Amino acid sequence: MKICIGGATGGVGRCLVRGVLAADDLTLDSAVARKAKGEDIGEAIGEAPCGVTVSGDIEEALARRPDVLIDYTHPDVRMKHVMAAVSRSIPVVIGTTGFTGEEFDRLDAAAREAGIGLVTGNFALTAALLQRFALMAAEHIPHWTVLEYCKASKPDVPSGTARELAELMGEVRRPEHELSPEQHVGDIASLGADVAGTRVHAVRLPGQTASVEVLFGMPGERLRLRHEMGEDDGIFVDGSLLAARKVQNITGLIRGLDKLLFDEGG
Repeated sequence: MKICIGGATGGVGRCLVRGVLAADDLTLDSAVARKAKGEDIGEAIGEAPCGVTVSGDIEEALARRPDVLIDYTHPDVRMKHVMAAVSRSIPVVIGTTGFTGEEFDRLDAAAREAGIGLVTGNFALTAALLQRFALMAAEHIPHWTVLEYCKASKPDVPSGTARELAELMGEVRRPEHELSPEQHVGDIASLGADVAGTRVHAVRLPGQTASVEVLFGMPGERLRLRHEMGEDDGIFVDGSLLAARKVQNITGLIRGLDKLLFDEGG
């Protein structure tokens, strides 16, 4: 299977390049990184040359007709990269965050029209399990809120992981609130952003590593589910490559690696 990696010199991209090169069933077909254009991607990430020249533009890389695009780029170009692949009927594993529910609807419709698959979500295996456990809990507990934390320089709020989690939980049911927003006294914004009925709080601070947690509450009891990410971007490799191997058997958009782990998506 021929793989194109968007954002190949980024933190996750570097790990993915190494992962694809080490896999017996995958071939690194192309890599996209604007600042490293024209370099061998192996040398660009501090490894031995591998014979793959970095493209500075997604169109140039996709013209080689890879089997799958794995994209970890910037929110500013996320839609451009995915739609460029969809227009060529190339399936995509979308690691870039920042999409809205409306954008996911557009991507799903475009993918179905093209007859291809897209997979999005947090591709860390433990984050995928958090999402699965939270959706299970939402079937039984009607009260919850989501908190997410990240470094001060992360541009999208809330994080893609938190937004997707809240939207998917909203499909299970809308959480119940003791008081309506109008019944509160003070600054209603302190309740958090409303994402599909879930109140989501985003914290951005220097020194903060990425994490997301869901707090469930019932009279006399609480349940806390939390995923914490360290500083190793390699945690996204196994899940991303699993999705790449399965995405060609999918039509439309699958939101959440957990659906692939539990064989709901292909």
